[in-house]
Amino acid sequence: MSERSVSRYPVPDLMDLPEDIRAKIIAVQEKAGFVPNVFLTLAHRPAEFRAFFAYHDALMEKDEGLSKAEREMIVVATSGANSCLYCVVAHGAILRIRAKNPRVADQLATNYRKAEITPRQHAMLDFAMKLALNSAEVGDADIAALKAHGFDDEAVWDIGAITAFFAMSNRLANLTSMRPNDEFFLMGRLPKA
Repeated sequence: MSERSVSRYPVPDLMDLPEDIRAKIIAVQEKAGFVPNVFLTLAHRPAEFRAFFAYHDALMEKDEGLSKAEREMIVVATSGANSCLYCVVAHGAILRIRAKNPRVADQLATNYRKAEITPRQHAMLDFAMKLALNSAEVGDADIAALKAHGFDDEAVWDIGAITAFFAMSNRLANLTSMRPNDEFFLMGRLPKA
């Protein structure tokens, strides 16, 4: 694998992909201005690509219970704990934009306990990190702590589902040695001119 490879697995040519996958990748490229390497890497297995992004979008694109920035906070903090470079860099960029805070992603990836977040978000990440690192120890007291901060049962499920989904994603990114796109490193760090 070369230093600039997207993945240690073959990346299919866009024109060789099924139409639905090609259309999704082109739509992302038009919106972002580039194709995130996760799309190219996972296109290696079209059926899994479809399943992955269907679940990703179901978890990450809704507005109930958690804000989109809070959803990204979970990804960045747990991906940091799982040593997933791709997810920390890519979702850190999205978090900086959604939170309108150029510092928060680096803080969460390194030590969420010292990050510029609310007590509610701190409780959310305490739970997500326990689930990510010691899931067998999660119990009723952990759920009660979340509810004390105003999270309902559906929000608790979302915190858990996002944590679990990205545990899988972190492992796939590490398996494939997925390289973060250069564009992600600067996104959301400076105000738009």
